[in-house]
Order: sequence, then C-alpha cells, then structure tokens
Amino acid sequence: MGEGSYSIYHHRRIFGELDLSTSSRWTTTYFRTRAKTVIWRGTSSFCFSLLACESAFAAGLVGTAHTVDRGDNVESWQLSQQATLNIDQAETLGIVARQSQVNAVGATTQQISTSDGSVVNLAGTTVTGGNARAGVELANSTVTISGNSTISSDRLGLQAGRNINVNSGSKVTVSDSTIRGVTGGARATAFSTLEFSGSTIEGTGAGSFGVTLLSGSASATAGSQILGGQNGVRLGLEGAGLPGSHLLLRGSSVEGKSGSAIVVDYEGTSAAASRIDVLDGSTLTGGTGTIIEVKGLGNADVNLERSDLKGNVQIADTSTAALGFKQASLTGDVTADTGATAAVALQQNSQLTGVMTNVSSATIDSTSRWNMTGNSQVGDLVLDGGTVRIGADTAFNQLAVHNLSGSGLFEMNVNFATNQSDVLNITGTATGDHRLLVASTGTELASGQPVDLVHVAGGDAKFSLANVNGEVDLGAFSYGLKQSESGNDWFLDPTARTVSPSTRAVTALFNTAITVLDGEAMSLRSRMGEVRFNHFKSGPWGRAYGSKYNVSDAFGDGYRQDQQGFTLGADAPLPIGGGQWLLGVMAGQSHSDLNLHRGTSGTIKSYYVGSYLTWIDNAKGYYLDNVVKFNHFQNEAKVGLSDGNRTKGDYDNTGVSGSIEFGRHFAFDQGYFIEPYIQGSAAIIQGKDYELANGLSVEGDRTRSMRAEGGMTLGRNLKLRNGVVWQPYARVALAHEFSKNNEVQVNNNVFNNDLSGSRVKVGGGVALNMSERWQAHAELEYMRGNNIEMPIGATLGLQLKW
Repeated sequence: MGEGSYSIYHHRRIFGELDLSTSSRWTTTYFRTRAKTVIWRGTSSFCFSLLACESAFAAGLVGTAHTVDRGDNVESWQLSQQATLNIDQAETLGIVARQSQVNAVGATTQQISTSDGSVVNLAGTTVTGGNARAGVELANSTVTISGNSTISSDRLGLQAGRNINVNSGSKVTVSDSTIRGVTGGARATAFSTLEFSGSTIEGTGAGSFGVTLLSGSASATAGSQILGGQNGVRLGLEGAGLPGSHLLLRGSSVEGKSGSAIVVDYEGTSAAASRIDVLDGSTLTGGTGTIIEVKGLGNADVNLERSDLKGNVQIADTSTAALGFKQASLTGDVTADTGATAAVALQQNSQLTGVMTNVSSATIDSTSRWNMTGNSQVGDLVLDGGTVRIGADTAFNQLAVHNLSGSGLFEMNVNFATNQSDVLNITGTATGDHRLLVASTGTELASGQPVDLVHVAGGDAKFSLANVNGEVDLGAFSYGLKQSESGNDWFLDPTARTVSPSTRAVTALFNTAITVLDGEAMSLRSRMGEVRFNHFKSGPWGRAYGSKYNVSDAFGDGYRQDQQGFTLGADAPLPIGGGQWLLGVMAGQSHSDLNLHRGTSGTIKSYYVGSYLTWIDNAKGYYLDNVVKFNHFQNEAKVGLSDGNRTKGDYDNTGVSGSIEFGRHFAFDQGYFIEPYIQGSAAIIQGKDYELANGLSVEGDRTRSMRAEGGMTLGRNLKLRNGVVWQPYARVALAHEFSKNNEVQVNNNVFNNDLSGSRVKVGGGVALNMSERWQAHAELEYMRGNNIEMPIGATLGLQLKW
C-alpha cells in the first residue's frame, strides 16, 4: 500500500470521540499484513476519553502486534481491536489501549490508560503519570504489575474502574512493586479488585490516602504496606444502590500518617456493610491514635484474627460497626457516639485492653477477656465464661451495663485505706451466675465498713467470690461476700472474717525458729552414747540430721516444716578433774521449708556456732551436759493470696539458746543399762519489723522458749568377737513448754504464737564403737504434744578420736 491521508472520521470510529477544538493533521503509512491491519505515525493535539491532552509523536496499532525495542523512537501509542504492544527494555510516552494488550519488561512509560477488556502486564517497569488522572487507569481491564515495577503520578497512582452502567470492573494484581501518587496511591470503584503482595501503595501528599475503595475490593498480603499522608485506607460507596467495599489484610500494614488508618465513610448514604479483615499479624497505625473510624452513616463489619492492634476505634454520627476478635487483641478504646451502633465480640483467646463507651453489645467467650482502663458503658453484656477486669492495680473504675447475662468472671480491686473500689452497676436486668475475683491486698478493711461491689436494678443474677475458699485477703484478715436484704447489692462483709494467709505465714516464720532449734539440738542430745565410749581422747565429729514438724495454730490449717542440716565439731578432755571434763566447739547449718497450704510457703536458713561442756563421772555414772549456741536466721515468706497472686517478704534475725542436762548411768549385768535424765532449756529469738510486698506490716516481738524435760534411756552394750561394741537403746521422755506470750502484730492486730503445752517423745537408736578411734551412732525419734507433732526425726553421726 502506498502512503496517503487517514481521515479524522476513521480515527473517531476506532478510538471514540475526539476533541476537535484544535485542528489535527495526520500523515499515515499503511502496512497490510492481514485485514484490519493499520499502523500510522503523525502528530496531533487531541483528548481521548481516558487520556489527557498532549502533543507528541504518536503511533497507532490496530489488530496486530508490535515490539518496541531499545533505541526505537519514543512515542505515544494508541491500541485497538486486539492489538498487542510489546515494550522490551525500551521507553515510550503515554499508552491508550482499547480491547488490546500491553506487555512491558524493563520499560519506562508515561501514563497507561486501558478500557474494554484490555490486558496490561508490567514487569520491572516504571510508569510516570505526570499530571494525568492516574499513572495507570483501567476501565473494565486487567493489569498485572510485578518485578519491582514503580507506578507514580502527580495525582493518583492507579485507578481501577468500570464503564458506566456495567456491573463488572477491573482487576489489578501487584507483586513486589511500588505504587505512589500525590493525592492517593490506588483507587478501586464498584466491582473492581486490587490485589497487593509484598508491595507498597502510598499517597505522598499531606491530605492523601493510600487506597480508596468505592464499592470495590482490595487485598494486601505478604508484608504489603499501605500508607497515606492523611488516611491509610478509605472505604465508601461509588453511588446509591451499590454494595459496600471489602478490605483484606494478611500479614500487612496500613498507616494513616496524620489521620486514621482506616476510614469508612458512606457520606450519608445508607448501604450494606463494608467488610474489613485484619489477619495474621497485620497492623494498623493512625497518626491521631485512631485505627478504625466509621462515619457518615458508614457500616462496617471488622474481622480481626491472629493480629495484635494498638489504637482506638471510633464510630461517629449514626454509623454502625461490628468488631469480631478471634485470637486477636486490641489495646485501645472503642467509642460510639450517641445514636451510633457498636458491637464487640471477643472469641478464641482474644483480648481487649481499653474503654468501651456507648457500645451497644459486647460478647466475651470463656477464653477471652476485657481489661478496662477507665469507666465504661455497655448496653448488653453477654459473658459465655468470659472475664472482665474492671480496674487496674492503682486505678478504680465503674462498669455500667444495661443488661447482663450468661456467666462470667469480674476481676475487681479495692483500696481499703482510701475506701475506693471497682463497681459493677447493672441498670436493667441481670441474669446468670457470675463470680467476682477481688484483688488481695496488705491493707486493712476499714473497721465496720462494708465495701459495695455490685448493684443491680433487677433480675435473678447470682454473684459469688472466685477467690480461694470464697474469701478476699485484706491485710491481716480474709472476708466473704454478702448479699443485701433487698437483694440488689453485693458487698464485702466486715462482720465475718478469718485470719489471712499472709498473717499465717508471718506468724509461722516467728514460730519456726523454735522448732528449728529443736531439730538442731536433737543431734547434740543423741551423741552422749558415743561420747561415753571414750571421752578421755580428743577428736572431731560430724552429724547429719533431718526432721518433719506438723504445727497447728489458732488460725486455721497450721503448717508443715521439713528440716535438713549438719553439724561439725571437735572436743577434747580438760586437764582438770581427772579427765572427767570434756570441752567442745561446733558449727553448723540447717535449711527448713514451710508449707502453709494454699500456695503459701516459707524458708528458714539457720547458721550457728556453739560450745559445750560435759562432765562424766565413770565411777558413779553421773553426767552433766551444758550447751550454748548462737544462731543467725535468714527468713523468707512466699504467700499465695486468695486472688491467685503471690506476695513475699524476708528478714534476718539472730537467736541464742542454751540447755543443761543432768543424768545418771546405771549399769547392770550382761551390759544392760538405764539412764534417767532431766533437762532445762531456754531460747530467745530477736524480734523484727518488716513488710510483705503487698503492704502488710509485721512487728514481731522477741520469741521465747522455756522448757523442762525428763526422760529415761534404756539400752545394752553388746561386744562382738572383733572387739566392736554396739549399743542399741530406746528413749522415752516428757517435755513441757512454758512460754505462752510470743506476740506478732500484723497491721497493728495482735496475734499470739502460743506453742505451750506438754509433749511426749519416744525414740531409739544405736551407738557403735568400731575401734579406739572410730565411733558412730544413728537415731530415730517421734514427738507429739499440744499443737505440734514431729512424725520423724533422724540423726547420723561419726566421731574420730586420736
């Protein structure tokens, strides 16, 4: 074909109406390869419906394929009738495609505008839209952008739309690429879809958005970022009668730098809800602190799954929002204006930490919880085993509920020093069985003053304490919950109280020093058998011992003490009295564990040094044994409180103890012997003032012990053929503790550690003289008396003489 003129009317038939306000002149070259094949070049000044006006070199492609290579002329392109334009590492100006395809690899172009089923594939390509309406603009078309492509514009980065009155839109798939626009990153209108994977979509202007959906849909996955100078994502309507929008985030983020992360605004038009899915670690960030804002009669269903969000949710005007949490959390407030409707559902280990204001309904399942950070108001609160923490550790809040139903747990705080407490106020109807877990504290309940916790206007709801044993630990005492005679109020009853676990723990610690000394002294008393074998020689010795004590008190269950320890010593005869006097020194350590039930425990570490002086008259069998010992105690209490928490405290103190024992050894035929004795002992333990971590104040007076004991040992010395002598024996004794007034003040309440009374001891063992140098012994003992029992005490000893 030759060259000739190509009429403007033929151009209008192919590409649509032209702007004829300026003249157009075309010079066209025809290449006939098949029917309908037309390629032309020329200059023009005109406007297409999808392309801004420009004057440049232009090329048209109708129904055929063409490839632009590196080095080719930089031209604009108009495609129609199934044409295909390939751009390979080359540069073009603007591209307009109708019912055609554009494939660009490593290319650079100006604005791309498509319509009527066109397909665009961009890989590693840069599109600069300039002042065009959008860098890439689609009408009922499909675009795939990948390979670190970049789309930018002085206005909108990308727009996916439709032809008017067509109920189908465009589809955009973007991976590993960037889309930016000054007024906004991307926009999708009705029936259009945006899919982002590992990409950044950003509005760079001060009042810009990242993505706008007008009855459209968008998804962002694989670490995609949506950012806007003002808002991250806007969801609205393209027009009346059209559906809401849908935003899906999966492992991606949305940020509104000076506004809200997500805004749903129907601009006064009523329509179905827009859906927002925030999944799999996605994040929302709002410059104003608001992450989701619903206004202008907006309607939003928000589904949060496996994501932890920080920020506020605001439902304004007469808008509607429903927030559903599944394995998700929100740290922020949910606030609804008067006339707005807000619903919150916490499911599958979800958590909300913040205030709910004018929320119409809230549902919390058995795995989820709401931590209030301020006064809140909820219309209908439905607890399916869920938990509501009303106050914080140092703040006290009120929860106003119109209707309460189901069964759940309310965690509450009380400060009895200031008479402040959390309050649950049901203004309508309350039904179901609910529990109150009131935080324990070391401060005291004001004398005679009940503490109101729950008020109901009507209904048959039941409330009980979830604390251990149905009691709240408040300072020195524990209190129960009582319902008022009117049935509308539940309060802590000051008239019925028991001694708190904290008090039991601190009084037990002061008591335990005496039983610690008993266990240590037992190992010294049992050594007399081996001393008598050969007391004319010097030598070192060692003892290992252990014991268990069960101690009851006037306060409840008492406690159990397990003790283990050892003593090392050495003695030598004095050069006076014909060798009848033996002087020794010793040092040792013991460790005692206390178990006071309900998770309360204590430890006492005892370190001691001492001396003893023993007189033995072999001729007549008399003996006198004197012991003095100094102890340093390290005491620690760990208290299990009724609310499930723990507190602790520790202190050090010292003690001194001594004993004197007199007895006589009667020997009989065949090695039998009997040895009656009497003993007096005394101890005094330093008092101490300290506090537990929960504020409980303890003032311990000196602990004293004064005891008398009398008993008898029966045994036999048996000589074996190899010269070894072993001495089995049994002992029975009666002891009496005289000390009664060992007072402990807990928050200025006086408690008396009284372990006075009589006790019976029985025991048995064996002393072994293996040679002139080596002696050993072992003993077991049992003791029972008023308020105290030692189920078992055991000692193993070894002595070397030289």
